[in-house]
Amino acid sequence: MKKVSAAEQFASIEGFWNPRQVGELNGQLVKFVRLKGQFEWHKHTDEDEMFFVLEGRLTIRLRDEDIILGPGEFFIIPRGVEHMPVCEDECRVMLFEPAATKQYGD
Repeated sequence: MKKVSAAEQFASIEGFWNPRQVGELNGQLVKFVRLKGQFEWHKHTDEDEMFFVLEGRLTIRLRDEDIILGPGEFFIIPRGVEHMPVCEDECRVMLFEPAATKQYGD
């Protein structure tokens, strides 16, 4: 058991869209990731995914609406829902997802 410093972890992450596992909780992985620009449209057929914004602003594009998140806000994307994360400036995010979740979806 050890405490995790978000500042230290983010300082050691190079580049964007490269999640780093920082913990595990009941079969769920806890990851930190730096985001900038846009990811591709994708979905996870069997897993939900949670984006928790620590710094910056993140837009989760869904096919029928955009969800805009700021620091201290999170959004859970239900399994099977197509989505595309987008942020103009750097955003720091904590992800919660099952260990089986593939970054690029199905």
